[in-house]
Amino acid sequence: MLIYNTTYHVSNDDARNFVIFMNEMFIPEAVKSGELKNARLSRIISHKDEESECFSVQFETEDTSSLHKWYASVGASLEKNLLQAFKNKVIGFPTLMEVIVE
Repeated sequence: MLIYNTTYHVSNDDARNFVIFMNEMFIPEAVKSGELKNARLSRIISHKDEESECFSVQFETEDTSSLHKWYASVGASLEKNLLQAFKNKVIGFPTLMEVIVE
């Protein structure tokens, strides 16, 4: 099992709208195809500054093949929508993790 995590830095002014966007649009569309499952949106509390908040969006996926299939069919479009909605007020970086013990 793999965890596909993206950490986002979001300007304070846009944090509330970012959470709404993720909850109402991004996450439902991301899991619709079935390649990604068990979505989780978390606020990162160990890193906070005066100008931004950090969030983690995590999904589970079976393997890298499923993740690549998802990104080609859904993920790139969702990423484009996110950039259109928030411009340069949201910066994200992905991390792929392997579950060792559950």
